[in-house]
Amino acid sequence: MTKHNAENERIKRKYLTFLKQAKGQNEATIDSVAKALSRFESYNKYKNFKAFHYQQAIGFKEHLAKHKNQKTGKPLSLSTMNSTARHLTAFIEWLSQQVGYKSRISFSDAQYFNLSEKDTRTAKATRKKPVATIEQINHVLSVMPNTTAIEKRDRALIAFTLLTGARDSAIASMKVKHVDISAGLVHQDAREVETKYSKTFTTYFFPVDDSVYRTATEWVEYLKNELLFGNDEPLFPKTKTGVGANHNFEALGLSKEHWSSAAAIREIFKRAFALAELPYFNPHSFRNTLAVLGEQLCQTPEQFKAWSQNLGHEGVLTTLYSYGEVQDNRQAELFKAFKKPHMALATGSNADEIAQAVIKAMANQKPVA
Repeated sequence: MTKHNAENERIKRKYLTFLKQAKGQNEATIDSVAKALSRFESYNKYKNFKAFHYQQAIGFKEHLAKHKNQKTGKPLSLSTMNSTARHLTAFIEWLSQQVGYKSRISFSDAQYFNLSEKDTRTAKATRKKPVATIEQINHVLSVMPNTTAIEKRDRALIAFTLLTGARDSAIASMKVKHVDISAGLVHQDAREVETKYSKTFTTYFFPVDDSVYRTATEWVEYLKNELLFGNDEPLFPKTKTGVGANHNFEALGLSKEHWSSAAAIREIFKRAFALAELPYFNPHSFRNTLAVLGEQLCQTPEQFKAWSQNLGHEGVLTTLYSYGEVQDNRQAELFKAFKKPHMALATGSNADEIAQAVIKAMANQKPVA
């Protein structure tokens, strides 16, 4: 059976280039689009896109609903189906404007990929994210070994993630020079650090426990003074491996190379939480922990704006929508307090100020990507 259509490949390549160069889409998004196009082509037996008909979109949706994930054997999630449908809708809309296609494909035909309103709402429904408490993270740090260089690195890695809220990909690419202990900050320079959307910004250490601060900063001093790392060497170096004294392949200490990805960081987190006999919280979830802390500590719109900027967000709504969910136990506490007569909010007029600031931001803010 044919598994290739040369003309389709050319127009797909043109579209993916358009997404990257004109729309500025990142590689992960482009890979997702390419996968959606491949799924549709496979279902459609690699027919030329010029022969697209809206009935093909309807049939493809029915196919997706019956399709099973190759790894789990379970039906595709509505979230996967919805993202696939969105990518194909955008592609057909673009295709309908291209020379050689616009006389054959109607712009409105793309809409037949859309899921039902009910399924779309279900696919987009947000689920409560488990958030590690400061106490849980402190417990993890307290039980982690701290003797060898590798153990010190692993422990400092978790402390540094909480102290800065930096993303794991950024941490994997940071150098010693990006941390200024005396000023209490990390300079996330997009020319060298893998930041989201290649954005450069400064992160000041969050006001977490002193023990967390000491664990992270002592690691930087250890790197400089004991291991003699220079400014341009990795802040969290990868493990050096080789043949040990027992002629087995094993960890031999730390190299002076960066991790190639954040996968090793996530593995360190998994082992640490397992050792502490706690559920696994990935590195990114620490940003939720810090957002919850910010809701508790910030008393004015200006303070919350600064807190949001420290997470690398341009607008406070990103922090509120993506990270600022009120946890169940806190929600229960607030509603118990509502029952008390003449209840006054703990923050007084500051709560009104923050509410007004959020309303103003909602009116002015552009949609968040």
